[in-house]
Amino acid sequence: MATSKSSTTSAKKARPAGIPTAEDVQDAFIKPLKGMAERLQSLPLAGSIVESGRKDLQALVQANEKSYQGLQAVVQRQTEMLKSSIEDWQGTVKGMAAGTDPRENLAKLDAMGKAAFKQALDDIRELSEMAAKSQSEAFDVVRRRIQDNVDEVSKLLKQRK
Repeated sequence: MATSKSSTTSAKKARPAGIPTAEDVQDAFIKPLKGMAERLQSLPLAGSIVESGRKDLQALVQANEKSYQGLQAVVQRQTEMLKSSIEDWQGTVKGMAAGTDPRENLAKLDAMGKAAFKQALDDIRELSEMAAKSQSEAFDVVRRRIQDNVDEVSKLLKQRK
């Protein structure tokens, strides 16, 4: 054993000064990282930062889902409105007989046009309210998560004092 130790020592002595060994280079890189990792693990913040990030992602996913569901509801309602409008126009056109007075048919079309315009405005209002509600719900999810983050930071700052 003494010979292997002395041969290692003699190998180190044979190296010119200032040239590090592979072990020296490895130690120079790994020791600081190990120390930093140990210090980070001992901090109470490390676990809470990871947990906070996980909660942030969950909130964003939930907000995205609410937004997407709202968009689907708006598109579905738009489709229903369009079908209803087409059925109304078809009913009006079928109600106009070929042998009746053209003025009467024009009056029916005029009344239908006015009613359709009013209905379109009501539909636009309904759709915009649906979209606003959906976006508000999605924003509330994000707002609550932001408030939770502020509360967590405040709690950590109070603990440090």
